[in-house]
Amino acid sequence: MSAVRRILVIVVAVAVVAGIWYWRRPAASSPRRDPSLNVLVITIDTLRADALGSYGNPRASTPWIDRLAAGGVRFDRAHAQTVVTLPSHANILSGVYPQDHGVRDNAGFRFPAVRPTLATLLKGRGYATGAFISAFPLDARFGLARGFDVYDDRFVDAVPRQPLLEQERRGVETVALARRWLDAHAGVRTFCWVHLYEPHAPYLPPEPIASRFRTDPYAGEVAAADAALEPLLRPILDAGAAARTLVVLTGDHGEALGEHGEATHGVFAYESTLRVPLIVYAPGLLAPRVESREARHVDIVPTVLDALDIAPPDGLRGRTLLAPARGRDEPVSTYFESLSPALNRGWAPLHGIIRDGVKYIDLPLPELYDLASDPAEAHNLIDTRAADARALREQLSTFRSPPPDGSRIVESADARARLDSLGYVSAGVGGRSQDTPDEDPKRLIGLDARLQNAVRLYTSGDRRGALAEAESLVRQRPDMRVAWMTLAQIQRDEGALDGAIESARRAYALAPRDPQTAALAATYLTEQGSAADAVALLTPLAAGDTADLQVLVALGLAQARAGRHADAIATLEHARTAYPENAMLLVDIGTVRLMDNQRDEARRAFEAAIARNPGLARAHSSLAAMLAEDGRPDDAIAHWREATRVDPSEYGRMFLLGVSFARAGRREPARACLTFFAEHAPAEPYAQQIATARQWLGGSQTGR
Repeated sequence: MSAVRRILVIVVAVAVVAGIWYWRRPAASSPRRDPSLNVLVITIDTLRADALGSYGNPRASTPWIDRLAAGGVRFDRAHAQTVVTLPSHANILSGVYPQDHGVRDNAGFRFPAVRPTLATLLKGRGYATGAFISAFPLDARFGLARGFDVYDDRFVDAVPRQPLLEQERRGVETVALARRWLDAHAGVRTFCWVHLYEPHAPYLPPEPIASRFRTDPYAGEVAAADAALEPLLRPILDAGAAARTLVVLTGDHGEALGEHGEATHGVFAYESTLRVPLIVYAPGLLAPRVESREARHVDIVPTVLDALDIAPPDGLRGRTLLAPARGRDEPVSTYFESLSPALNRGWAPLHGIIRDGVKYIDLPLPELYDLASDPAEAHNLIDTRAADARALREQLSTFRSPPPDGSRIVESADARARLDSLGYVSAGVGGRSQDTPDEDPKRLIGLDARLQNAVRLYTSGDRRGALAEAESLVRQRPDMRVAWMTLAQIQRDEGALDGAIESARRAYALAPRDPQTAALAATYLTEQGSAADAVALLTPLAAGDTADLQVLVALGLAQARAGRHADAIATLEHARTAYPENAMLLVDIGTVRLMDNQRDEARRAFEAAIARNPGLARAHSSLAAMLAEDGRPDDAIAHWREATRVDPSEYGRMFLLGVSFARAGRREPARACLTFFAEHAPAEPYAQQIATARQWLGGSQTGR
């Protein structure tokens, strides 16, 4: 063999070996996986992508999230699949669409117990699992607690809810609880979900952030959320590549801030409310980069499972985002919907799809936008790109489906008969066509602005203005359930209980499957003294293992007010079986026991409630009243002190209690209660009551 030929053979052999090695070695961009990682999922309510510095906002003050983005993969084109809190988090935690899990709105839906979630999957792999939430729409009663060892929603019902506002917990408090739990589980694999609510309206950032963002309080709320995350993010970021935690941060949806005429969110699905930040941080697995391919909430579960080298279960709608995009990647379609207007206002439902940067919104007045050239969605191309619209509409039809059976509570025939006898007859909104241009949300958004204005007037103290706005709104749009609900709460708080009952009745007639509306109507009936009517309304809705917590509580308290104490206890114990972690149920049980003069059982219930959740103001104040009656004023004062620390509104209840003791001739408990009240209650708004208490105490000292 000639020298030249020998060289050629060697070259070919080397090339063949090199080729074999090349095809067998993993691609340079193939992602690594690490089953030993902890997982931290952070969801920030109402967070627009462009509210963050890392997403191009030069005025933002979000250093911790921006640092996370700089060290991780930041997805520039991430979208939610819904624009309200509960269904959006159901998508995030399950990896499937709303039509798969059946949760289509915040009210009237429960996440099904048979559907796997990231929590159930990781719990099954030996992870310690903890969730720490900050707002009522994610309360355990709505079904997302399954799979979590700890689901901390203790703030819910710890203090009475203000009308027209959701109960929420400050982000710094939620993060502190999560940090404590993580520290207690050092050395074991953990999955921790932390939810912050700060950017949600009303925008009331704390000082000194409020002063810095006086002209843009929404940005101030975003800054407050970022600051609250420092104790969670700093240790992970400071550890760099040595960090042992995969972090996923996203918003559940955005906020319109007036764009397209929408004040907040929940009606439209334009980019202001649909586009969200999505950051995946795992420096040991992923190099920092900005990813321009489409990402979706339903992609989060498969991405986390891929990073942990866990095979995904069947039926997931998303795909892993771990590997970088390649030119041969198939375009992905993003389904989205907004059904709250149809469910709560009687408007047309909204469905849509995004593919290759083109967005189709299916409404009676359909819309088509090229997001690359028109990110503000100012130019509807429905007439000029009919072929694109037709193709997307056809693809959208493969996603759309009715809610699964049982996703909303349906009355039995007996329930329907009882509701009819009480006047709770459906207004038949489902029978009216909702696909006409007149029912398109674009033509009705002014009504939503008026509804938001009524809430704004009320929360700012202008109750007369709020009442007038709400009354005008229901006259103009009598089939708008949420307007009747708003009016009912304003009327009740203004002392117009008969009007509140009528408004709640009208709301329930429009949505006889909604348990929250039923519970509100029944609660007002009980307050009016019509407890028997409230019991008749709620009894059919309370049957079965899936009865709504609010329905059960309202029914139990109505039964107690009707003198049916044994039935009330049975109802509330049924609720405890379904919701064993809800400490407020123990307070309700204690209250009913006390009404039935079962003092020992009542005391044990209040003490058990405090042991489970020390932040329950009503448990402390109720136990304090019993201790005062028993001649233990020092112990009573300790509990009154804690009750008013947690909820200052308990001062008002304390004054009424002291007056009741005094009128009943029970001087010692009256003196203990009114002395504490007079010495500790703030002059604003209790100046007149303090003067009355001191007058009685002075007379009591002289024997009058």
